[in-house]
Order: sequence, then C-alpha cells, then structure tokens
Amino acid sequence: MEEGLGISEQLPEDEGGDNEAVGVEVFDITCNGIESDSDQVRNIETTAGQILEFESLETERNCEHVLNFESGDPRDNSHQLLELHSDGLEDPRCGNTTILDGHTGSSLGKSCPPLAVGMEFESYEDAYNYYNCYAKELGFAIRVKSSWTKRNSKEKRGAVLCCNCEGFKTMKEANSRRKETRTGCLAMIRLRLVESNRWRVDEVKLEHNHLFDPERMQNSKSHKKMDAGVKRKLEPAVDVEVCTIKLYRTPAVETPGYGNSDERVSSQIGSTRLNLKEGDTQVIYSFFSWTQLMKPNFFYIMDLNDEGYLKNVFWIESRSRAAYAYFGDVVVLDNTCLSKKYDIPLLAFFGLNHHNQTLLLGCSLLADESFETYVWLLRAWLSCMSGRPPQTIITDRCKALQNAVSEVFPRAQHRLNLSIILDSIVDTVGEMGGSEVFHEVLYNTVYSSLKVDEFEVAWEEMTQQFGCRGYGWLQSLYEDRERWVPIYMKDTFLAGISIDDQHGEFMCPFFDGFVHKQTNLREFFDIYDFVLQKMHQKEVLCDTESREFSPNLRTRCSYELQLSKLYTKEIFLKFQDEMVLMSNCSGIAQIHVNGPIITYIVKERGVQGDTRGARDFEVTYDKIGVEVRCMCNCFNFKGYLCRHALSVLNYNGIEEIPNHYILTRWRKNFKRLYASELGSSNIDISNPVQRFDHLHRRAMQVVDEGMTSQDHYMVAQQAFKESLIKFHLAADKHVS
Repeated sequence: MEEGLGISEQLPEDEGGDNEAVGVEVFDITCNGIESDSDQVRNIETTAGQILEFESLETERNCEHVLNFESGDPRDNSHQLLELHSDGLEDPRCGNTTILDGHTGSSLGKSCPPLAVGMEFESYEDAYNYYNCYAKELGFAIRVKSSWTKRNSKEKRGAVLCCNCEGFKTMKEANSRRKETRTGCLAMIRLRLVESNRWRVDEVKLEHNHLFDPERMQNSKSHKKMDAGVKRKLEPAVDVEVCTIKLYRTPAVETPGYGNSDERVSSQIGSTRLNLKEGDTQVIYSFFSWTQLMKPNFFYIMDLNDEGYLKNVFWIESRSRAAYAYFGDVVVLDNTCLSKKYDIPLLAFFGLNHHNQTLLLGCSLLADESFETYVWLLRAWLSCMSGRPPQTIITDRCKALQNAVSEVFPRAQHRLNLSIILDSIVDTVGEMGGSEVFHEVLYNTVYSSLKVDEFEVAWEEMTQQFGCRGYGWLQSLYEDRERWVPIYMKDTFLAGISIDDQHGEFMCPFFDGFVHKQTNLREFFDIYDFVLQKMHQKEVLCDTESREFSPNLRTRCSYELQLSKLYTKEIFLKFQDEMVLMSNCSGIAQIHVNGPIITYIVKERGVQGDTRGARDFEVTYDKIGVEVRCMCNCFNFKGYLCRHALSVLNYNGIEEIPNHYILTRWRKNFKRLYASELGSSNIDISNPVQRFDHLHRRAMQVVDEGMTSQDHYMVAQQAFKESLIKFHLAADKHVS
C-alpha cells in the first residue's frame, strides 16, 4: 500500500474503491469524521455573475425569488441576467427573497430536488452547498465521510458526502455521555472531479433509516456554516436569506472558425442583442405575462447583455417539463429557423410521445448561433429538466451547436438529423438530386447496408456512378458518417426519431406547417397556443382511440395478440407490419454456439417472395436471459422487435415477447401525470408555493383519470363540485 493509496483508519472498506473513479493516478485519501474547514460552504465573490430571477405571480401576492449563478472565472466580466418566472404563492409581508433552484423552480430552502447521477457543478463547494440545502430542507445534517487528493498536492479530486447519522460510534465514543445520534444510515453522494474542472455526481443513495428533525437540524454544524456563509454575503441591514448555488456558467470562449454550409457559425457573432422589430419587446412581455397568469409553473428565462438589452430568451411549459420525465430519452433540437434565416430566430426542443407524435420540450429565441449562446441555452434547458440530460440528442451539423452539446451533455449520444443530411445531399448535387435513380441509390446505400464495409463500398460506387466524388462538402459528410449513417449507430436508441425507413418518412418538426420564413414574432405567438392546444387534443383523441382499439389480427402468432392489448394504436400498426413480414423469413439456421448464446442466420425473401432478392440477417439469442439482437437493429432504432428477432424467439418456443422488449413509452395504459414533481415527498403546508404545486399535481391526477371515460368524468366532476362546497362551508364557518 505504500506505493498506492494512503487510507486513514476511519475509511470503511467499501470506500477503498474511490480511487478507481479518478483514473490511474495515485491519490492520498483523507477521511473526515467531522466537518473540516475545507469543506465549509463558501460564497465565492467574483467580478462576473449570472442572476436567475424567479418571479411568482398571484392576484393578491407577489414575491421575487433569486438564484445567483456566479462565474468562477475572474476574467469573465460579463453579467448576464436570466429571469425565470413561475406561478406560485408567496406572502410579501415575510420580507424574504427565497432562493429557487434552477432545476425545478422550487424553493431551495423548502423543495430543493435531490441530486441525481450525472449532475455537474462548477466546484466542490457548489456540490456541497447544494446537498447541504437539500439536507436542510428534509431535516438532516451532512458531513464529509471521505475525500481524496492527488498525491503531493492539496487539490481535491473526489469526496463522499453522507448523512450525519452514517455509521456508528466507536467503542471509545460509545462510553461517552453524549447521546447516540448515529443509526448506520446509508444516504450519501459520491463526487468526482472530471474534465473541464467540473464536479460530477457519480453515485447517489437517498434512502434514510431514521426520522427527520428539521428544527433540531437547524443547529447542526453543516447548516450553521451555510448560514454563516450566507450572512457574510449579504448586507447586514437586509432581512433576506440567500445561498449561492453555482450550478451552471456560460464560459466566455472564443470558438474557432467552422467553415461553411452546415459547418456554419453565425455572421452575427459579436452581436449582443436579439434582432427585434418595433413592438416585438411588448409582444414578448405580453405573451409571457398572459401565459404566466393562465398556466401553472410556466417558466421563462431572459439573457440580457451588459447594456441591459435582450440577448436570448428561453421558455417552457409546465406540461413539457413533466412530459420530459416520460419521453425524454431522445430529444431533437430544431434550429431550422436560425439556419435558414427566418424572420424569427426560433429554436425548438421536441421529442416523440407514445403515439409517435411530436412533443414540444421548450422554445428559444437566440441572438446568434455562437458556441457561447448554445451553451447558455442548453444549460438553461437542462436546469429546467432537473439536471437530467437526454439519452440521445439529435441536431443538425452546425459546429458551434455540436461543440456546445459535447460541453453540456458529455455522456449523451449525439447524432445528426438524418432527414436533414439526406435533403442536403440532394440539394448539393444539383440537377442530379432530382433524379429518381439517384434517390434510389442514395437511400439503398444509407439504409440497406447491414455492415460497415457494405456501406463504404456502396458509397464509393455511388460517388463514382454519379460523378460527385470531388464534392468537398460531400467528403466532409462522409468523414462524419458515424453520427448519421444507421449502420454506425447500432448502440444508439432513437425511438423512431430521425430514422424511419428507406421511404424517407421522418418525424416533422413541431411547428412544421405553421411557421414560415416571413412569419413575424407577433404571428408566431398568436399561433403558439393554437398549435399546443391542437397537439394536446390530438394526443387525447389518440389515447381514447387506443383504449377502444380492437385491431384485426393478420397472423396467427401469439405475439400479435399480446401486443394488440398493450401498444398504442399507432405503434401496434407499425409492429403489425413486422408480424406480417415474418412470413418472408423462411429459413433459420444455427451457425454458432457459445454457451447459452446461439447465433442464427435468418434468410428473408424479397418483398414479393422473390428468392433472388433474399438477404441473410444474423441474430444472436441468449437462452438464459431470453435476449435477442438482430443486425438490423430495429429495436434500438424504432423501439420494438423486428421480424428477424421475432422469428428466432418463435423458433425457440418463446410464446410471449419478454417484458424488457415492451417499452413503457409505447404502452396505451401508460399513466402520465403532466404536472411537475416536487423535489421532496415532505410537503411544508406553511409554504404557499409548495401547497400550490402539491394540490396542482393531485388535481391533475384526477383530471387524467376523468378523461378516461364518461363515467370517470362524472366522478371527477362530482369530486370537484363537492370539494368546492366544502371550501365554501369552511369559509362561512370561519366568518361566523
């Protein structure tokens, strides 16, 4: 151990693996049974800062909530003001400015959401401070269980923060007269310093084995340090409680030139304000003010430049934030309006719901397409999504956007929008792009290649056949092929987005058909609610149709009957096509066995049963785990099994499709609650903001159930009616 890690006696054996998380470098580990001076919460003063303002609007009460996002770079002297507004309730007589978390818009002092694996912070102090705020809210204290630094250096590289009730007293401590407070609690978080000098949460355990005592914990050492740091930050005469959480910062980074075409960088770089026409500012203000009053938990963030001019703005519906929890596995960034120089510089986030319909996940108006702007936007969006990045994110080829995605979502699978790529190829080759022959060859090259070498040979033959090998842009596209060609993305889950089939049926952007090149800002906001309402009504209608849907079965296979009861109508009809095509899979041959894993070749005839067009598909099957994978990778691309995999399951006598291949996101009985979750199950009824959020969630549950049938509707309506009567009776009793 002399050459490896120096570990103190207090470090439990299970913490010995912490050094593995930070690579092959050698570290000294210091374990702290109590708080150390280096672990106290500090408010770091810098010359740069970002302020996120959450304003709560209600007819009789108005309170402003502020979250300071501070820059850790003293060279950055920009001050960006972001305003995030939400409906809520707060008594102005309290004289408090409550800190709201950028993740949920909830009060850090009262409903700070728990940490999750993958969340990142600008510094160790920020991560400690956040966990401390969360602990204070619930009613427990924290301490540093262990931390480690690089050998011969004081630079901290990792730490484990735990509940103060972790472990038990030693024999020596047990003999003391001090009351036993430790219960062996396992609640903890593990932090690690990663690239870009960020602190990432690698492990989280939220379960406690003891009761919480918020009042007693106010006097705990960790919370006293937080309060002391807060008091030093504020002017003594101001009766305000403020804690600084430095979650995200937009770095002032000079990005290199990105060439031309899709590798564009906006000519507006250096422009520090949104390009607004006369009256547009009032249009934005009126829209946000009205929406705030009409919709609960509507959020918007404004980014102002040094002169106070509007630079960027982002907004998101409460319904979109809640829907992301169910359908946030794959997200598309649609910046068509920016790339094609529309009158409105709109960027929209969208995904796909259980009916294969587009789902809006946020909107933004941007001053330019610079790296800095995109980083600001992605971090603002991520903060509204509780710090949970998507599994897969799809964009166009804008280099600034690609670099920003790598910066903000380092673990996400970043892919390019295939529909945009194919359209750009057709446009680039000129008159040749209008040829049906070229279209057929292009789509066959992209979609029909089952192996990497097949695609590369087919691409070479295509460029030779049509004489487009010398196109520099086409060559750069080929070099970037691993991000858009299906054969290279077999481990990427896409849920049917961007990739559909060789017929070129792609998911349309959310505002497709509603926003045109000359659409101005006033016209956009006029149709915005109409589009959202139309999409919502369409989803409700599809929910009803799916519940009442009794399809005509086209095969005798039990799989079809099984999923006709589970899938939504739209997804089942797509899956049914795979079932029908199982009849073309005539031959199944076993070619290799490795223990429980068997490899098969499934021979599929052509569309009309033509054996000359037959193709072989390799399918692996694990008998123990009942896992099957086909080389066509239909499950990752579309979210349901292909005919080749189904044939192998049927060949092995599996009567029902295993549950792990029936995704929850496609089920028609999937219960969705389109209302934001609170960060804690402990509701403080003295806090009007929490009362509002909690009651709204419960009311939305009743609404969801009431939509399922006429009988349920009558029950829900009666429940609301009876509740209002009780409120009126209680009010009359109080008056008398």
